[in-house]
Amino acid sequence: MPPRLRISSLRRQALRCPYELHIARSASSAAAPTVTPAAPIEQMTRSPAPIARFPPTQPPSHRNPEYRRSQLLRQYTSLLRTSPLMVLFQHNNLKSTEWASIRRELAKALQKVDEKIVAEGRTAPALAPYIKLQTIQTSIFDVALRIVEYFRPNEDSLASGKPPSAVNPVTQTSAELPAVSASKDDPALTHDLSRAAHAAVKHLKGRHELADILVGPVAVLSIPGVSPEHMKAALSILTPKEAGFPAPTRKANPDYHDPIVQNGLRKLNLLAARVDGKVFDINETKWVGSIEGGMDGLRSQLVTALQSMGSSITNTLEGASKSLYFTMESRRSVLEEEQKGDGEKSESS
Repeated sequence: MPPRLRISSLRRQALRCPYELHIARSASSAAAPTVTPAAPIEQMTRSPAPIARFPPTQPPSHRNPEYRRSQLLRQYTSLLRTSPLMVLFQHNNLKSTEWASIRRELAKALQKVDEKIVAEGRTAPALAPYIKLQTIQTSIFDVALRIVEYFRPNEDSLASGKPPSAVNPVTQTSAELPAVSASKDDPALTHDLSRAAHAAVKHLKGRHELADILVGPVAVLSIPGVSPEHMKAALSILTPKEAGFPAPTRKANPDYHDPIVQNGLRKLNLLAARVDGKVFDINETKWVGSIEGGMDGLRSQLVTALQSMGSSITNTLEGASKSLYFTMESRRSVLEEEQKGDGEKSESS
């Protein structure tokens, strides 16, 4: 029978081995100490970079960019700069299903306009996927209008004779003073949420032509191009009676005459339009939508008017010269007859 081993002695040996291994490693490390290399001279003499107080993608702002109102302001200013043609409507308590059905019919009508342009062989870009009908917050939209219309940071700097200093968007520091961190009061910051933009349009509240219209619930139809054909198609769907354009017939588009669509359209009213920065009333909006052939048709009308103007000027100048010629010829014939009469009298005498 083999001899018995106690478990306690085995445990002591197992615990003793890692301890001895640790002592051996520490002794070897103490025998050969490691040397840390010194930092380069350039790193020691150069001053550390300033700590940015703002994220690299967001410069200092007068308005907190995390708020929803700030994001709406940036969205509206971008919409105003990229949409030369906008139509404003008043909406009264439309339901979500009514909005969805109206947008569906609007998209169908605009898609037909793009197909018609392609069928005619014109090279105009397709605008239907980028035309949107959305509700807006009038107070924020008014501020965005004032910023887009009246805030000119480049012109202000040229008038003062002091061009704004460049700011590094990564470090948020001025190019002239690299060690000073940019702040909200820096005049070089001229974005839409900056303090310069806020101070430039604060005293212009209510001065814009659309200020009286931006009251109550308002919806905006934005078109990223001056296209009278798309505008006419949109108005024939949204407000056919006020715009004076015929609505789709029940035979051509039966979905347009669904009760849910018609109930929603009764709550829409045409207010005005903004075309290339100018405000148009309802009558002028009708005129823009009634231009046949879109911008190409308008250009052809302009060419025809210029040609007719040139031909009228030519006819006027030719008429004056012709009348002078006929007058001189008649006078010459009268003088010749008088000379003949005088000669006959002298011969008879």
